[in-house]
Amino acid sequence: MRYFFLLSTVIVLTLCRTVTMAQNAFKFALMTDIHVGSDHAAEDVQRSVADINQDPSIAFVIISGDITEFGADEELQLAKRLLDSLNKPWYIIPGNHDTKWSESGGNTFRRVFGNETFSFKHGGYWFIGTNCGPNMRMGPGQVPRENVVWLDKLLKTKDTTTPIIYINHYPQNPDLNNWYEALDRLKQHNIQLILCGHGHTNKTYDFENIPGVMCRSNLRAKDSIGGYNIITVANHQATFEERTPLIGKNRQWTVQPLKSHHARYDAAPFERPSFAMNDSFPGVKAIWTFQDNSDIGSGMALVKDLVISTNTAGEVYALNAATGKMKWSFKTGGKVYATPVVTGDNIVVASSDHYIYCIQASNGKQRWRFETGKPVVASAEVANGVAYVGASDGHFRAIDVATGKLVWEFTGVKGFVEDKPLIYQGNVYFGSWGNDFYALDAATGTLKWKWNNGASNRMFSPAACYPVGAQNKVFIVAPDRYMTAFDSQTGNVIWRKTVPGVRMRESIGLAADSSQTFIKTMDGNLYGVSATADTMQLLWKSPIEMSYELNPAAAVERDGVIFTPTHSGVVYAVNRKDYTLLWKHKLSNCLVNAVLPIDNRKVLVSTMDGKLACIGY
Repeated sequence: MRYFFLLSTVIVLTLCRTVTMAQNAFKFALMTDIHVGSDHAAEDVQRSVADINQDPSIAFVIISGDITEFGADEELQLAKRLLDSLNKPWYIIPGNHDTKWSESGGNTFRRVFGNETFSFKHGGYWFIGTNCGPNMRMGPGQVPRENVVWLDKLLKTKDTTTPIIYINHYPQNPDLNNWYEALDRLKQHNIQLILCGHGHTNKTYDFENIPGVMCRSNLRAKDSIGGYNIITVANHQATFEERTPLIGKNRQWTVQPLKSHHARYDAAPFERPSFAMNDSFPGVKAIWTFQDNSDIGSGMALVKDLVISTNTAGEVYALNAATGKMKWSFKTGGKVYATPVVTGDNIVVASSDHYIYCIQASNGKQRWRFETGKPVVASAEVANGVAYVGASDGHFRAIDVATGKLVWEFTGVKGFVEDKPLIYQGNVYFGSWGNDFYALDAATGTLKWKWNNGASNRMFSPAACYPVGAQNKVFIVAPDRYMTAFDSQTGNVIWRKTVPGVRMRESIGLAADSSQTFIKTMDGNLYGVSATADTMQLLWKSPIEMSYELNPAAAVERDGVIFTPTHSGVVYAVNRKDYTLLWKHKLSNCLVNAVLPIDNRKVLVSTMDGKLACIGY
């Protein structure tokens, strides 16, 4: 009798569990890499949306990044109109194409779609999505610091039982500089599956024993029809089917088990960034470190005893240069990617809230602000009491620092401006994300000359490198892997060259004596290039090896030391005499925005994940 009772209980519990699982079974669609703005993308999205709308079994839709081709406002607004045609809930996060080349610094994505993260529960599962970066600065992806802070707050609910499906545009591996930050947090909860895009193909992964699935792009590519994935969650597994609209074809290609992946203390440790290199240079230490709760996407300035920095929470703030303690903070209305420039007691800095600001360095009070037609993600330069800065509205402006009044504006810029202009020999030089490079008269704003690199792809534009001037020449490098030297007055190309095996990209600096420029390559090499020769002449190659390297930040020289920033959080110090390594120091695993040498053998360093440090050597 007891056996019958126990057996009956087991049968009832099993039936209840089966019914519960049947009730919790659901389907959703995943679209990714829709790239609105590229060829046929809008039509491909319309086809997928119409196809999804005809399937009542699909409960909701996730769109996991690369919503646009170039992050442009018009592309984002078109994508929103297309996706609004869905007749069921949908959730969206940005990808690298939406953030790296964003004319609004990511603000338009947040404004159009409401956020850059999402969190919701459905069918007993918790879906969490975060941004992936890179935000404005070329480099590996990075979950923004503010998203990591958001994730901490979200997971403090102490709900460690609800199964989690995590979505990010990038694979959760070293393709992201800080892949471990999300994983380590999620593994303290019931993480069961990770979804991503980015690779434009259907592919399975193992993310530290957590099943991961990359889904195909919605684009048709070389086919005549695009496609997406339908994911069925039932019976503790996720079944993936590639769906081709119009012909109504489904192809099951993987089934992933869904089970808890709580971190266990007896589990083998996984790879994490090593800071062991710092032990080899014990004389190089952080005197102080400040940790922001948002990304820092700019360089810094020094004025008297204050370090001036910015962040993507829209703040401009001052730290005590001796201690790193906050002195004051000024809030703007948008993310700030501009490096502040100081003249006297004035700080000039632009924000993506459509304003250029002048702030008092001594107390953080606003002196004036100048409104622009679109966001500003470029940095200003100041000369003779005038601030020169480009914007995303096709304008380049000169503004009187004392009054905030417009001196002149040039309205013929194609694309948006991201770089810091060069003031040299009476002209102002800058590039744009429209493939053009400009020289304007600094006094009047008159166009002196303009050059186009001839590329059809905007991503080859000379827009993210800060031009340098020396020996009556202006030098640039660009993502097309060419270095170009112009006659500073006429714009004539003196030489333009790409060198096999020397994959220069956007990083260019100038020696203290202006005799040579410093270029950094994608293979992690540092070269010196003659500024005096009438052709590209490589003078030396440093023996240091920085590994794969995309950071556009420039190498800078002071007191015979060349300081070189990387996208992996390391600063290399190279001896100018023989170009050998003096020391290296790792502050983070994320991109170094800039190195600012200051007095007494110190440098200021900021990293994209919100670290700002004073390093002594």
